[in-house]
This record gives sequence, C-alpha cells and structure tokens, in this order.
Amino acid sequence: MSSRDNHRDSFKELVEALTKLPGVGPKTAQRYAFHLLHVDRGIAQDLSDSIINALIKISNCHKCNTLCEGEMCKICTDGDRDPTKLCIVESPSDLLAVEQSHAFDGLYFVLMGKVSFIDGVGPKDLGFERLFFRAEEEEVKEIIIATNFTAEGEATAQAIESLFKQHSKTKEKKLARLARGVPYGAELEYTDLGTIAQAFRERKQEG
Repeated sequence: MSSRDNHRDSFKELVEALTKLPGVGPKTAQRYAFHLLHVDRGIAQDLSDSIINALIKISNCHKCNTLCEGEMCKICTDGDRDPTKLCIVESPSDLLAVEQSHAFDGLYFVLMGKVSFIDGVGPKDLGFERLFFRAEEEEVKEIIIATNFTAEGEATAQAIESLFKQHSKTKEKKLARLARGVPYGAELEYTDLGTIAQAFRERKQEG
C-alpha cells in the first residue's frame, strides 16, 4: 500500500471520528479535518493533547457521579449547598444547565444515561443502586426528578418514581418533578435558563 493510500485512509478515519460528535455531519467533519491538517496543525496538536489529558485526569465523582478531577466534584464538596435537596439529572450537561439557571442550591445525582427500551437500556443498566444509596442518606429530604421531557426522560422519571415509592428508605421522602414549563420533547441542555428556573420554582410533588 502506498503512502498516498495510507494518508487517504488516515484522513477518512479522522473524518469518520469527527462525525461521531453531536451535530457534526460528514461535510462539517470534512471541513474540520481539512482545517486541523492544512490550516493550523497547532490547533490539532493542542486538541489532541487536551483530549488525552482529560481522558487521564477526568473520571466520575464518587458521590454524585458527574465528571470531575479527583474523587469528588466541587459541588459535592461545597459546604454552602443545601444537603436536604437532591436533584436527579441525566447528564453532566444537564447539571450545568441547572447550575447556570441559579434556580437550585442543593446537590445532584447524575444518571449518565436514560431509560430507552428501544436501545435495550433499563433501570439496571443505569446503576440505580448508586442512586438509591445516595437518596437514602438521612439528610436528604426532597428528591427532585429533573430528567428531560422526552419519551426516554419520561420513562426514566417514571422508573425512578416507581422504584422510590416501593423502597422502604425512600418512599417517605418528598418526591418532586419539574413543572411543565419545560415543553415536551425538550432537553435541559438546550432549554433557556429562565424556563429552567421557572420549572424548578413551580416543581410539583409526585403522588
């Protein structure tokens, strides 16, 4: 195989890797690849180094399961947060959206996924055991389910609610769901901050 063939294969692999990013189609990926290789290889090297460094240093918080450096994230170690309120979100990006709304001062648990029966993902696949362990803590008084208002998010919320109501150590805790200020089909990551704040203020107790 010639060096030219090797280059063509490597370029194709780079484009295919870029298309796996959210919102990046084949043409956009090709444009990114040409920029990284032809316009500014320094950006490509910085990007490569940053990704490798992040993969080495960033893992999951031992308490809330979000992404962080070290054993626990800054939110979990912040003594000014309200430990009586626990907010359950699907992803670190959803946590960030809630934080940017300044509507919640409690703590979090990040599922790192959602129930999707089409994809074969059920409650057991999301590691609900860790969620139960976190929610069972005596200081937690209110549990706010802030999964997205999509079909999968609703299925996840219903699974959490059902399991919590059956569990002896969580069924007596106050369980709430975000108000319908967030339109159906919306994801917190892409919802404006005012709408998120309103949904938290008007959250409704379940059951």
